[in-house]
Amino acid sequence: MTRPNLPPEVAAMNSTVLERFPAGSPRGSWPAEEYAAARRAEGEPATVVMDLQSDAFLVVVEGRADD
Repeated sequence: MTRPNLPPEVAAMNSTVLERFPAGSPRGSWPAEEYAAARRAEGEPATVVMDLQSDAFLVVVEGRADD
């Protein structure tokens, strides 16, 4: 099953996108990193990747089988 609107590199990693954040956050603000850190504190191995096509930061978890 393919997931719509996933960048090819994220789809190839067999990852699940937990959240999307626009890249234009105010200077000094890192909402994607903060969200990922909170997920890691809960035991979820979240990572932040950049989707250049949509100009957004994605918080992803590799190999999660939610679908």
